[in-house]
Amino acid sequence: MTDRALSVVRAGALTTVQDRGRPGHAHLGVPHSGALDGPAAALANRLAGNRPDAAVLESTLDGCSLRPRSSATVAVTGAPCRVTVDGRPAAWGAPVRVRAGAVLDVGPAVHGVRSYVAVSGGIAVDPVLGSRSTDLLSGLGPAPLTDGAVLPLGTPTGLHARVDVAPQPAPPAELVLRVTPGPRDDWFTAGALRRFTSGTFRVSPASNRIGLRTTGPVLERVRHEELPSEGMVLGAVQVPPAGTPVIFLADHPTTGGYPVIAVVRPADLPAAAQARPGTPVRFVVARGRGGF
Repeated sequence: MTDRALSVVRAGALTTVQDRGRPGHAHLGVPHSGALDGPAAALANRLAGNRPDAAVLESTLDGCSLRPRSSATVAVTGAPCRVTVDGRPAAWGAPVRVRAGAVLDVGPAVHGVRSYVAVSGGIAVDPVLGSRSTDLLSGLGPAPLTDGAVLPLGTPTGLHARVDVAPQPAPPAELVLRVTPGPRDDWFTAGALRRFTSGTFRVSPASNRIGLRTTGPVLERVRHEELPSEGMVLGAVQVPPAGTPVIFLADHPTTGGYPVIAVVRPADLPAAAQARPGTPVRFVVARGRGGF
């Protein structure tokens, strides 16, 4: 391996390699995967001078520490956090030059859940089905980072952005998700449909890259027979027997056997990726489409 590499000093609770994912393989049972907060990952790449599809690191809650073997430009976006280089404060949301052997520390998220680290040249692990993303459900792509791991870096292709701090949306204090009803909303009682769009749910600590689980009002079904497995899309709101909604995120299964009451608009999913456990969740029917 050349000196274009990155040593993992502290992997954190869960840090994975992510890019734009591997769409188009659902018929093979392969999820989309990719960065949960796509806009934050894309911003990190722009700041570091990378192509939009370069692979970045996605850390979860408690950050990570990294040591480049050669000088590199890095950028940290997503969940706000303290960034240091060899213990000295460095910018969050802006390009930072890190010399060879220095330690970049991405601290715990102050707000939100997921931070993104782009390194000039991008993370150059071997792609699988056209993507370098870690897929936790299927086990495709590189394994989650571990202490002492070494990641190859690509060759820088562009100049870093010349900004002091790039504006980013704040993690949500309340998660409002626009939904399109169906395809199985007729499996629920009228009262359940009202509670779905008028009640307040909360993000469950059991959430992960596969799905954002919720707690709150139970949605009763009017039909109780088994539903044959059918295709699932990103943002599908599935209601398992416990009766509380689960929003499918990037590593979701491609099929499922529980009814889908609605589908979340794709533009609202990055905020879902940054919603901490306990965050209130409301579902609203998207304007211009059919209602309950």
